[in-house]
Amino acid sequence: ESDNAAKGEAMTMPINLNVNGNAVQLSVEPETLLVDALRDQLRLTGTHVGCDTSQCGACTVLLDGNSVKSCTMLAVQAADRRVTTIEGLGTPAALHPMQAAFREHHALQCGFCTPGMIMSAVDLLSRNPNPTEAEVREGLEGNICRCTGYHNIVKAVLDCAQKMKSAPVREIAHG
Repeated sequence: ESDNAAKGEAMTMPINLNVNGNAVQLSVEPETLLVDALRDQLRLTGTHVGCDTSQCGACTVLLDGNSVKSCTMLAVQAADRRVTTIEGLGTPAALHPMQAAFREHHALQCGFCTPGMIMSAVDLLSRNPNPTEAEVREGLEGNICRCTGYHNIVKAVLDCAQKMKSAPVREIAHG
């Protein structure tokens, strides 16, 4: 038994991540959730905690370009991988096309679900750049919005898909 364990102190381990294009090293307890590491250690609070059971999707981030629910993933599982949060998707001066589409189509109200919804939509279009309305609805079914009724969210995703056809933005800008 280690000295730390004998004293009742939490064991931590270093992990390396690439977060929004930046190499970072964190010291985390083995049971630390990715969402908590992002919010508490890196102060990236755009990733929200909604349900703690992966049902609502407010915690969705991209891991190596694929959407994941960060509230049910351990930070150590993301070690040596690329994590993109809503903060790394675009900037206020240069929104990602999906962020711009959500703004243009009023696809948010309270905004709590919006970061996770946008991250899931970006992943959806990376896998299916020309989705039907039904495919958008199916692709976002892991994200819950209690305010909008989804109509404007679906319109925003479909509009973004159309705009990205004429000016593809497949790779997320980092840095």
